[in-house]
Amino acid sequence: MSAPLQNVTQACFGLSYLVAFGLELARLRWPGAGVRYVGLAFGAAGLLAQSAFLAFHQPTPATPYGALLAVAWVLAVFYLYGTVHHAKQAWAVFVLPVVLGLIGLASTVADPTTASELAVPPWMAGDRFWGAVHGILLLLAAVGISVGFLASVMYLVQADRLRRKRNPLGGVKLLSLERLEAMNRRAVNAAFPLLTLGLLLGAVLLKQYHDIADNWFSVKVLGTVGLWVVFVVLLYLRYAAHVPGRRLAFLTIVAFGLVVVVLASAHPFAQAAVSAGSGGQP
Repeated sequence: MSAPLQNVTQACFGLSYLVAFGLELARLRWPGAGVRYVGLAFGAAGLLAQSAFLAFHQPTPATPYGALLAVAWVLAVFYLYGTVHHAKQAWAVFVLPVVLGLIGLASTVADPTTASELAVPPWMAGDRFWGAVHGILLLLAAVGISVGFLASVMYLVQADRLRRKRNPLGGVKLLSLERLEAMNRRAVNAAFPLLTLGLLLGAVLLKQYHDIADNWFSVKVLGTVGLWVVFVVLLYLRYAAHVPGRRLAFLTIVAFGLVVVVLASAHPFAQAAVSAGSGGQP
């Protein structure tokens, strides 16, 4: 059973998503049920292959490689559901490029370390559960921010289309500005408490290991703190200053850029585990 799964590579699901994206672009010019169904088939095949890949290799989300692939997988589910649920909307055209971008970025930081191979020393084993909770909270927050980013991009495209009184996407429509703004708001509102809890828990865990105090100033830690500050500003502008949706969309895009930086950065906790597991040897 494991032999077929072992043959599944990143290229399998990456190319499947790429073909699905190409077919969705073709559907903008030639709308039709046939092209849509073939695109969905390739998208479903890509999701199945990625699920098999993650199940077999089990890349730990504590590494950039595992975190990027995990978020890409959730967004791939989001793409497939949205494409089926919003059949007349240009959904996949916006979601699939993000999925492909995360998979491509993961390939540049490829890490063969798996969850079972990531050594956890005895003195750190007691915090393994809370470390997993910390990682899950931040991954869920990253997914929420990614959804907010997608809603923001679609909002800006739809606003430009309405301003110019033309549809740059041919015969395929977009959701209304009201629905896109509501999607953005719900995504941000859900992501902020997850990010806050994950950040606080990470600070508690990191503080316990004085030998990695320098990692308080790592890209991942500073990026996460910066992301939290951007969220605070975003929430203030939305609920206190009541700024227009267009500005909120741009700020959400900035937040997503920080998310990508954080996901692609090495995790101090994982570095400490590997270092301790190897006896401090490089």
